[in-house]
Amino acid sequence: MSVHLKDLMKNDGAVCPSCGKRHFGLLRDYIAKENAIAELPALLKKYTCEKPFVLCDPNTYRAAGKRVEEVLKSAEIPFSLHVMAAEKPAPDERTVGEALMYCDGSCDSVIAVGGGVINDTCKIIAAAKKVPDIIVATAPSMDGFASASSSMERSGLKISLNSKCPEAVIADPDILVHAPKRMILSGIGDILAKYVSLTEWKIAHILVGDFYCETIAEIVKDSLAQCVRDAKAAVNGDKNAVLSVMEALVISGIAMNYAGISRPASGMEHYISHIVDMRALEWGTPCDFHGIQCAVATLTTVRAYEECFKTMPNREKALAAVASWDNEKWNVYLREKLGKGAKSIIAGEEKERKYDKEKHTARLEKIIFEWDLLAEIVAKLPSSEELESFMKDIGHPTEPEELGLTSEQWQEAFRMAKDIRDKYVLGRLLWDLGDESMHTV
Repeated sequence: MSVHLKDLMKNDGAVCPSCGKRHFGLLRDYIAKENAIAELPALLKKYTCEKPFVLCDPNTYRAAGKRVEEVLKSAEIPFSLHVMAAEKPAPDERTVGEALMYCDGSCDSVIAVGGGVINDTCKIIAAAKKVPDIIVATAPSMDGFASASSSMERSGLKISLNSKCPEAVIADPDILVHAPKRMILSGIGDILAKYVSLTEWKIAHILVGDFYCETIAEIVKDSLAQCVRDAKAAVNGDKNAVLSVMEALVISGIAMNYAGISRPASGMEHYISHIVDMRALEWGTPCDFHGIQCAVATLTTVRAYEECFKTMPNREKALAAVASWDNEKWNVYLREKLGKGAKSIIAGEEKERKYDKEKHTARLEKIIFEWDLLAEIVAKLPSSEELESFMKDIGHPTEPEELGLTSEQWQEAFRMAKDIRDKYVLGRLLWDLGDESMHTV
């Protein structure tokens, strides 16, 4: 574990020199070493827990759940265990419901053995029961290990549900290094997404006044650089490199906790991935690991930023495009493409009113006034050629066809991504500028 992560945990709650706020990472323990699972009894004692509920899926039980079972039995700690019925549980109400039905009512802690869905489900259970949560990671596959939210689908809409940060994350290199290569690539991809999320966070701060903290941004940039440095070695099975990627993922979660929002870690690229996931649940279309989709979407978004900033804003074009915007026609499109997930999105717009024409006029003037500054921020992104070359070098997909999706399906996801959250991302900037890709239905 690097000094960087130790310092983050040591300085939890300190006054930030950039924004003047106190940031709380919330993670109490991060144990990254060989045979780390053996530390479970000591952790449970530290948190005064005597009867944990252990949750796995069939794959994660084989990877680490059986070892967790052995350690708890050896320490004579009573526990209940449930292995999910599905090999790959979906991040939705059904999965949370199944886990809750098997959760012993007298349990005083939760142990999540696995990756994204298992962790997110256990964080929801731990938050509801107000008990400690310990994660035993089985793959460095996503950046939500140390976050205080759960990425779930509710009523067909992908949301970040407030849950809780786990008390501890256990990362055993002997387990992580044997994770499927595509899951390691997924974790790397989730970190590559920070190129876009950090850029959009700063743009949103300038254009719509979102909270922004340079200290948090620098923390994420450091974790991004660390991941890029060690990515190829991690994919090739180097234990230290795999732990380095895992640490970067944990730091990303802490950064989200510091900010109190997901902006440091997710933007347009994540919302493209969310649309793909929503359509997969509704229509059975292909989808891949979240981080894989995020990285391909990052490359798509970087390319779109490059195109966007090749020309100056055209006030007349933007005003004319927005004047002819038909919101009801757009809602019909959303229902056609998303099914039941469109309902929540449409309801959200009724509150957000991002398509309000008077609000647009004010934003457009701000965009034009700040264009040179926005261009400077976007210029700090890696070029699409550099990013594509890096991804190919580590064996990461770069195009939607490699995920089983057509270019048309991908473009549809790109077009709808701006509606997932009330956040200012590239899709909204393009809409404000009157870009044809956002105004053609």
